[in-house]
Amino acid sequence: MINEENIHLFQAALNHTHVGLVITDPSLDNHPIIFVNEGFTQLTGYSAEETIGRNCKFLQGSETSERTTQAVREAIQNRESITVQIYNYTKSDQGFWNELTIDPMWVEEQGEEKLYFIGIQKDVTELKEKERLLQAALDEMEHLSTPIVPITREISVLPLIGTITQSRLEQLTNTISSYLTTSKNDYLILDLSGLFEVDTYVAASLLKLHDLTKLVGTQLVLTGIRPELAIKTLDFGDHLKGLTTYLTVKDAIKSLKI
Repeated sequence: MINEENIHLFQAALNHTHVGLVITDPSLDNHPIIFVNEGFTQLTGYSAEETIGRNCKFLQGSETSERTTQAVREAIQNRESITVQIYNYTKSDQGFWNELTIDPMWVEEQGEEKLYFIGIQKDVTELKEKERLLQAALDEMEHLSTPIVPITREISVLPLIGTITQSRLEQLTNTISSYLTTSKNDYLILDLSGLFEVDTYVAASLLKLHDLTKLVGTQLVLTGIRPELAIKTLDFGDHLKGLTTYLTVKDAIKSLKI
C-alpha cells in the first residue's frame, strides 16, 4: 500500500519506466492531463509544465487517423479499456507511431469512487517501419511470382507460388488478361504445386480465371493439385469438375502437344 512515506518511491518508479504515462481527469473541463512521467516527456519532447492541463489531442496532427481517434473517444465515453496504434507528433513536429493503451481507473476519494484514466504510450515506429518493409517485400515477391512462361506458340505456363489473396487474384486477372490478349495461346497451364494451401476460396478464384480465359479463347489447364491439398475441402472436387487437370506440367505439355 502506498502512503506518504513511500510516495516518492512510487513516483520514482513511474519515472523510471521506459514508456510514457499520463493520468487524465474526465471530471474537469476538456478532460485534461493531471500527471505525466518522465517517459512521456522524453517520448514527446513536451515538459510536464507544457503538458499538464491540456487535453491529449494536442499530440495529434495531419496524418493522425480520424477513425482511430474516434475509437479512443468512444472507449473513453463508454469507460472502457482500449489499445490502438495512433500516429502522433512530438514537440518538434516529428511524427511517430504510438501504441496507446487507455484504462479507466476508479479511486476512492473522500468516501466516493472517482474516475480517472491512465494512458500508456509506447513508441513502435521502428516496428511499424519493419512491418511496412516486410509487406513491401511480400508484395514484390508476389509480383515476381506470377511470370507467364511461353512453352510453344500454343502453350504457356503460369506457376503459382505462395497464397491466393483478393489483391493477388486481381493482379493475376490483370496479368493473364493482358498476356492472352496479345499472345493468343490455345492453352494456359496454371501450376498449383507451389501454393501453400488450396481451399474453396482458391477453387472459386480458379473458376473466375477459367471464365476469363474462355472469353479470349484460351483453355485453362490445371496441374500440381496435390492430394493432401485437395482433400482439405469436400467441395473442392465439385468446384473444379469442369476444368482440365494433369498431375504435372510435363504431363500436360505432353498431352496437349499430341
